[in-house]
Amino acid sequence: MSQLIVKVVDVTMLSERAPEVISEVLRGDRSRRPRRDDVSAAGLRAALEDHVFRVFAGEQRDAPVVITAASLGAAGRTLDFGDSPVARARGILVSTAFRLLVAQVHLADPYDDALTAWRGEHPHHEVLDTLTHLDHDQLARLRADVTAHVTTLQRAIGVFPSSWRPRTSQRARQLLGGTSVCLSDVVDLVVGSTQLAVANVALVDITTSPLGPGAERVMRYHALMQTLRTSVVPLRTSIYSSATGELWSTDVDHELLMRAVEDVARVLDRWTAPLVESRVAP
Repeated sequence: MSQLIVKVVDVTMLSERAPEVISEVLRGDRSRRPRRDDVSAAGLRAALEDHVFRVFAGEQRDAPVVITAASLGAAGRTLDFGDSPVARARGILVSTAFRLLVAQVHLADPYDDALTAWRGEHPHHEVLDTLTHLDHDQLARLRADVTAHVTTLQRAIGVFPSSWRPRTSQRARQLLGGTSVCLSDVVDLVVGSTQLAVANVALVDITTSPLGPGAERVMRYHALMQTLRTSVVPLRTSIYSSATGELWSTDVDHELLMRAVEDVARVLDRWTAPLVESRVAP
């Protein structure tokens, strides 16, 4: 039986039992869950607002700087979120298949079923145009690639009962500095409730690329955005690679969230450096 690597932050273990590894890791040890933290969000937002004010000196931009999980993952080009149109199509189809699997939909043909679902939701999306212009060999390779990724997901996903309140493709948007900065995010899967006395929400991101240092920044960003959106700190944030079968997962604490704030600040500094230099130039 093939082994599936599960990495929980810095500790890597080999699991000979691939099935349900994602749902098992999200469940974790319920007796060790911390109390719900609904006070940290205000401090995190204040830290972000302070940095935005320092960068823009209170000036309003005509268009906001938009930061996404891809902005964090792409720093140093350590995590490929799909630069080519075909890679983007692959990612979209695998993500769509994942949503169907979470809903316990049987996939007779992963490629066709995912494409049908995506086309039904986005009948005029540019990805469909990309697929139309692929030749026979390119389309065959994409079909085989998507099928392989989805097969890896099927081995690892497990079952998410309705009591876990699974939500797929959950979006979040936060404005900073008035409208100077827009933090935008989409998480492939969110489970749990913010209403319990203990931390209960877990996040899962799916990528078709191998995991690298950028993946940890993405995990932190998802946790930060969930905290800002709900004002409650999530229990756990995870990322799964359908390319390698590797799952990284870590519990969320204040240190992780402050690192996420620093990640956002660095991206903001890099994107706005020309503006700052022009302001201080003699």
